[in-house]
Amino acid sequence: MFKQIYRRIVPKKSSAKQDAIRSMEIENFIQKHLFDQEKYQHPLKLNRFEYQSFSQCGEDGIIDEIFKRIGTTNKYFVEFGVENGTECNSTLLLYKGWKGLWIEGNAPSVEHIKAHMSGIISAGTLTVLNSFITAENIESLFTQGGCPAEPDLLSIDIDRNDYYVWKSIVKFKPRVVAIEYNAIFRPDVSFTVPYDGTKTWDKTSNFGASLGLLNTLGEEKGYSLVACNFAGTNAFFVRKDCLGDKFLLPGDAEAHYEPARYYLYKKDGHPRNVIL
Repeated sequence: MFKQIYRRIVPKKSSAKQDAIRSMEIENFIQKHLFDQEKYQHPLKLNRFEYQSFSQCGEDGIIDEIFKRIGTTNKYFVEFGVENGTECNSTLLLYKGWKGLWIEGNAPSVEHIKAHMSGIISAGTLTVLNSFITAENIESLFTQGGCPAEPDLLSIDIDRNDYYVWKSIVKFKPRVVAIEYNAIFRPDVSFTVPYDGTKTWDKTSNFGASLGLLNTLGEEKGYSLVACNFAGTNAFFVRKDCLGDKFLLPGDAEAHYEPARYYLYKKDGHPRNVIL
């Protein structure tokens, strides 16, 4: 079904009119086939709060709702794999007065960030490190960047070694973790790529880790899975001491799994730019 819908609403070449029609069809699809499904009607279900400002998909809304439920402490985030900062999970938080650390391995992307966000960088609101991330260096990068021991949010999206990097973060205990998962694999499959700190994504389905394996790792580290976004790109974990009774079926990978629906989101309106 999803392949057929994808072919219908995503033409190879599109005009502004076709883009507008596609946006309306996607919005109608989300409403009819997702929001209106009984699965998403429970008031504690997080998907119904999705929205997109600077995030790739609906992560902005899920993150916002999580912190409405558990509150904030230091309003500090760490995100790596941010590219130039115009499409990531913590950019909107900068507009909301948060502070944080970005780590990006691509030097031109870091230069773009420094040129466009010099104000908040010089003010100490945002720290940016240019480094290729590995399981071996991640905690030293946190220390170098001045990360507190318990940041409110950690967002992981490096397209390959995500599982191993999260596993290696031991000294730092974020309250919320957003991490990319490989939605090709259902929760009953324990999959991750073999670790190689020198490799990056090869542009195929061989990336990251399955939701089931990430859920197991989260439980071992003291976190519970509370949501996956509609597009099937990111999973959200809350540290168990912050859970309370604020989330539906925490830790249930089968209940929260969402298949890959990468076609669902496109940023409408003006192209994103961040000047801070």
